[in-house]
Amino acid sequence: MSNRVCEVLGIKYPIIQGPMSWLTNAELVAAVSNAGGLGILGPNAGQTELTKDPVETAERMRREIRKVRELTNKPFGVTLIGSNGEFSSIFTLKILDVVIEEKVPIVLINSFGKEGNYGVEKGLLEPCKEHGIKMVVRSLQPSIADAKKCQEQGASVYVATGFDEGGTMPGVAIGTFSILPMIRDAIDMPLAIAGGICDIRTTRAAFALGAEAVFCGTLFLAVKESPCADNVKDLIVKSTAEDLVMFRAPFDYYRSLPTAICPTLIENDNNLPTEEAKQANGKAMGGVGGMRLGMLLGDLEHGYVSVGNGVSLIHEIKSVKEVIDDLMADFK
Repeated sequence: MSNRVCEVLGIKYPIIQGPMSWLTNAELVAAVSNAGGLGILGPNAGQTELTKDPVETAERMRREIRKVRELTNKPFGVTLIGSNGEFSSIFTLKILDVVIEEKVPIVLINSFGKEGNYGVEKGLLEPCKEHGIKMVVRSLQPSIADAKKCQEQGASVYVATGFDEGGTMPGVAIGTFSILPMIRDAIDMPLAIAGGICDIRTTRAAFALGAEAVFCGTLFLAVKESPCADNVKDLIVKSTAEDLVMFRAPFDYYRSLPTAICPTLIENDNNLPTEEAKQANGKAMGGVGGMRLGMLLGDLEHGYVSVGNGVSLIHEIKSVKEVIDDLMADFK
């Protein structure tokens, strides 16, 4: 079966692994790529401790890239975090330097997609194009205008994210299977969909509505190769979307399985003006540090557990290959 995402990225199956902060490493990424998908190193990949040094951050990523290459000869990617403005952060630019030096073939660019700041910022766009690096773009705020801008800029794949996703959610509440055909009708470029895709039924629905690949984050948390804490994997298997809580947080909304800090986050959302609630919750969550505590270290007293509505569809801890074989049965 011909597939443009597979062709442009050089992969066997049209499935892209979501790169959640702290929760990827060389073993997970290589397993995804070896199984035919696109593995992607996320922020703080392979790490357990935070550094505030941009050079050290980049060198840690270099070491993880080299570990991936020891484990697979298949294509993989590295995440670049965009900025909410014209200029990229020094952390992102240092990682981009490493990506170029290590000849990584693909980047996932997490852009903001805000009005007046659509598409990929110049500081990332020009170096990627100059060095022939393929750009998979996933915006925090997907929209028709943002998708059209990415197409105009020559991105390889656009990832539309529905409101069913976990973690940092779009500010506009358009569900996965509503945003997908809307974006599909607006652009001609290869299109992937994210948000709640965790089994073959949702995969088939995505392709029926015009997706050319699925982008899965929650699904790859509860696999054997994931660095996610064992107690969190068990919690994911036992939970459904009915257990999830949602609250205001930077940049708009956040979704989590309930942990000890969640009642405070919900109370702030209910009782404070919107922007105050976002700032208060961002502080209480400790930014992505709370994800490290909750999901990497399994501290459910002080951290949080970011998953999407697709958690209902995960019933056991499988290997990456088993997961990909299940989802991609129609492509085998």
